[in-house]
Amino acid sequence: MGTSVEDNRRYRRQVILPGVGPMGQEKLRRARVLIVGMGGLGCPAAQYLAAAGIGTLGLADHDEVSPTNLHRQILYPDHSVGTAKVASSARHLRELNPSTTLVEHKDGITPGNAMDILSGYDLVLDCTDNFPARYLLNDAAALCRIPCIHGSIFQYEGQVTLFHPAAGFPCYRCLFPEMPSPEAVPNCAEAGVFGSLCGIIGSWQANEAIKWILRLGEPLAGRLKVIDSREGRDQLLQLQRNPECPLCGDNPRITEINPAEYRFAECRPAEAAGNPVDIDVVEAAALLEEDPSAVLLDVREPHELAICSIGQSLDIPLGELPGRVSELPPGQRILVICQHGHRSRNAAIMLRERGFANARSIAGGIVEWSRQIDGSLPMY
Repeated sequence: MGTSVEDNRRYRRQVILPGVGPMGQEKLRRARVLIVGMGGLGCPAAQYLAAAGIGTLGLADHDEVSPTNLHRQILYPDHSVGTAKVASSARHLRELNPSTTLVEHKDGITPGNAMDILSGYDLVLDCTDNFPARYLLNDAAALCRIPCIHGSIFQYEGQVTLFHPAAGFPCYRCLFPEMPSPEAVPNCAEAGVFGSLCGIIGSWQANEAIKWILRLGEPLAGRLKVIDSREGRDQLLQLQRNPECPLCGDNPRITEINPAEYRFAECRPAEAAGNPVDIDVVEAAALLEEDPSAVLLDVREPHELAICSIGQSLDIPLGELPGRVSELPPGQRILVICQHGHRSRNAAIMLRERGFANARSIAGGIVEWSRQIDGSLPMY
C-alpha cells in the first residue's frame, strides 16, 4: 500500500533506518497494540507508539486523573484532574498523531473481559501497578498467544521484559508462580516513585513493542532489564522457563481465566473470629476518643509525618517496629495507621503474632481519615 505525502514527511527519519523502510512502516500501520494502565508507564509508551505510526492503539484504564499523578503521568495537564484517564489521554494522542486509531477501554481490563479484549490485539503492554492486574494480563496474553511486554517500577528501580510462552519464552509466573499478599510490597503511594524513571521504563516498553512488530534486533524475551536510576546502573538478567510453571509449564493448571486467581492473597494468620484485624476509620476515631488508654501507632516514615499526623500518636516506622515492640503497652488497644492501610495491616498482624491481641489496623489510613474525620489533613 502506498504512503501519503504527509506520511512520507512524518515518518521519513524512521523509514530510512536499516531494518525499517516502507515495508516496516506499513507493518507498524497495520499493528494493533493494547496498553493497559494509562499511568506513569502507559503515558510515555502511548506517546512513542502513536508517534511511530502504530495503526491501532488500545488504551485501557478505569481510573481518573488525580493531582498526585501529574509529576510523572505526562499526558495529563493540570486541568485534566478529575477526568477519565482514557478519555484525556486519547484526546492528546489524537492531537499528536491523527492517523492512529485509538480504542478506549474505559472499564479497564477485568477477568470478565480480558480474553475478549486481548484477542483483538497483536501484543499488550503491561503498564499496571498492582499484582492482580499483572497476573491477569500475563495469563490472558499467554492464553491468547500474544506477547506481553511488562514494565514495573519501585522507587528508583525499574524493570522491563517481554513474556511470550507461545514462542517458547518464559512468562511472569515462571518468575513468581503465585500472587503475593498485598502487604508484601508497598504501592507507589506509600513508597514513592521517581517520575523520570517512569518515562525511561515506559519508553523501553514502546521500544520493545516496535522492535517486535518489525522483527528488529533481539527482543527482551527471556531477559530482564533492570535499571537503577539513582546509581546510574543497569543489569540484564537471564530468565528461564519454569517447567513447573502453573501457566506455561509441562503440566499447567491455569487453562482459562478464573476470577478467583486474581484476588489478592489474604494474609490473616492472626485474625481470630470476632476480632478482625481491620477497623473502620469512623469506629477507630470514636474508640480513641472514648478510651484514653488506647494507643494510636503511626508506622509511616518521618518524611510522611512531616506532611501530616493525627494527635498524640506513637510514631515507629514499620521497618523499625520489630525491634521496638517493647515500647508498646501490653494488654491495651493498639490502633495502627499508615497512609492507605497496607503497612498498618502488616504491622497489626505482626503485633498479634507477638502477643498484642488487641492490635488493629485502621482501614484506609490517613487518606480515609482525611476524607471522613478531619478534612484539614492534607492527602498525599
